[in-house]
Amino acid sequence: MCSPSQIIPMGPAVSEDSTPRSRLPTTMLPPLGSQGPESISFSDEQKQTGDTGSNDSILKNSDSVTQDDLSTLRHVRDKIPWQAFSVAVVEFAERWTYYGTTNLYNNYIRAPLPPGSVDGSVARADRTFGIAGALGKGQEKSFAIRTFNTFFVYVTPFLGAIIADTKWGRYKTICVFTVVIFLGHIILVASATPTSLQHPETALGLLILAIFVMAVGAGSIKVNAAPLTADQYNGKLRKETLPTGETVIVSPRLTIESVYMYFYMAVNLGAAGAISASFLARDNGFWVAYLVPTCIFALVPIILVVCKKYYVITPPRGSILLETFRVIGVCLAARWSWNPITTWRNIRRSGFWDPAKPSSYKGGKVPSRITWDNEFVGEVHRTVEACKVFLFFPIYWLCWSQIDGNLGTVAAGMTLHGTPNDLIKNLDPISVVLMVPIFEWFIYPFLRKMGINFSPIKRMTAGFVVVGLAMVYAAVLEKYLYDRSPCSNHQPSACTTADHKPNAAPLNVWIVAGPYILVAISEVFALITSQEYAYTKAPKRMKSVVTAFSALQNAIASALNFALTAVNVEQRFEWLFASFAITAIVFAAIFYWTFRDLDRRETELNLIGTGERDGFVGERPGDHEK
Repeated sequence: MCSPSQIIPMGPAVSEDSTPRSRLPTTMLPPLGSQGPESISFSDEQKQTGDTGSNDSILKNSDSVTQDDLSTLRHVRDKIPWQAFSVAVVEFAERWTYYGTTNLYNNYIRAPLPPGSVDGSVARADRTFGIAGALGKGQEKSFAIRTFNTFFVYVTPFLGAIIADTKWGRYKTICVFTVVIFLGHIILVASATPTSLQHPETALGLLILAIFVMAVGAGSIKVNAAPLTADQYNGKLRKETLPTGETVIVSPRLTIESVYMYFYMAVNLGAAGAISASFLARDNGFWVAYLVPTCIFALVPIILVVCKKYYVITPPRGSILLETFRVIGVCLAARWSWNPITTWRNIRRSGFWDPAKPSSYKGGKVPSRITWDNEFVGEVHRTVEACKVFLFFPIYWLCWSQIDGNLGTVAAGMTLHGTPNDLIKNLDPISVVLMVPIFEWFIYPFLRKMGINFSPIKRMTAGFVVVGLAMVYAAVLEKYLYDRSPCSNHQPSACTTADHKPNAAPLNVWIVAGPYILVAISEVFALITSQEYAYTKAPKRMKSVVTAFSALQNAIASALNFALTAVNVEQRFEWLFASFAITAIVFAAIFYWTFRDLDRRETELNLIGTGERDGFVGERPGDHEK
């Protein structure tokens, strides 16, 4: 944590949201998504230092920050509360247990028991080339089950998000689903005992049940942990004078950006901590490898109980989702026509959101169905725009999913030199852990100092490009592996000698590190930014649901992967990787072209709903006395 005087230096005259802004009046800036500027104009009630059309006007919901301040003063991040780091530790432990088990699924399902093994472990004499295994169901079934796990664990966040935002709140939801995860881990350990492995079909059934239960718990915790972390910070956009005499802008957006950088670092520290799982499975069997993460998960309830009284806890609002859909419904009803072309044109016109605003109804004649304030309408508008951004992410996740098994199979066809093939996947979280401080402390501050606007949309675009380059590397490597394998059937991982020993290609397994490192860089650009974007663009009491919608894109990618099961076989890896590479890079261009104007209004969008507001009916001062 650092105080304002210790903040990372940023360049002068760099706007928080983009390159230095135009000197045009704020009200003349182009509207978002071809809609009217009604959601983000200056507050009529707020005291201002000058005319609303001047650069001396105080920005709505800021602490006396003017447009001129925003454009000319250096921007710094605020101090991050320690409570945020404690929630990140919870996610660290949860991710260790998740990756400490799922990283083993590929070998556990795909490979048979090694010679003489009853628990999946490899005899000491065979560990140079041997691979831990258990069920022997093959690559295709392994891929299908792992894809189902990924699909389900990114669908279940909606369950945890809806419960958190409407019933229990984020803290209680995390506590309850901690118990669910424990139950799933117990079933998983039972599935991998020597007794269970004597009956492979029974062990497979228990594995699938464990996947189901653990996915419900993991998805529900994951979607609430990040927003609860960010909830611990509630600073406002303001000016501060440093001990050096310099006046700076203390930026909530930059602070939330840093919160998510450190949160994602904690996630990947947990994933990297699971490195031991590969060695535990190889040397001691799968039941031991699954038991260790279960014990580590015991950290979670301890931290939650000890820190509860210090947390900032946002209360749920039972009707928040219903009210969101009502806002959209009111606006659509006002634009409806039996002619679909007319309806579409009406929706595209400016002022689409006006019918849902209480201020649009004069004389206090606000319909009873409108129970919200103007600010909430602005929040819904902002959320809809953010969700459009997330709809591009299934393509990103399709590329990312290749490191979750297929590249492990690639590694299995190379000379291991005693390295478990599923250990290589841990290069991704290790690389993320190393990259986050580099980007947080050096690269991003340097770009800001140089006046380079590396805004959220640009960062996510860069993520698409880099993950595409990772697939280029993987496609070229797979072609090389086909050529060097002793077997000519394009199945290097299944190549064996006459006595059924692995017959690996004469390639060092560590050359497969390239795609993992490139994917890690792409995560810093795309995934961290998308989580930050989901949090900053969602209404205060709906942040878990919007985060769940962002996570849903991974589930959609998993569903697409199901459709590609027939080509997710080793013989076709070369063309599979090449196809994903081309798709990712093309989508990067489309993504940037579609959303290139969004960042121009980043500051105003982020300020919606952060200041004084009328509130919802029933929560306003005096409502209970009426």
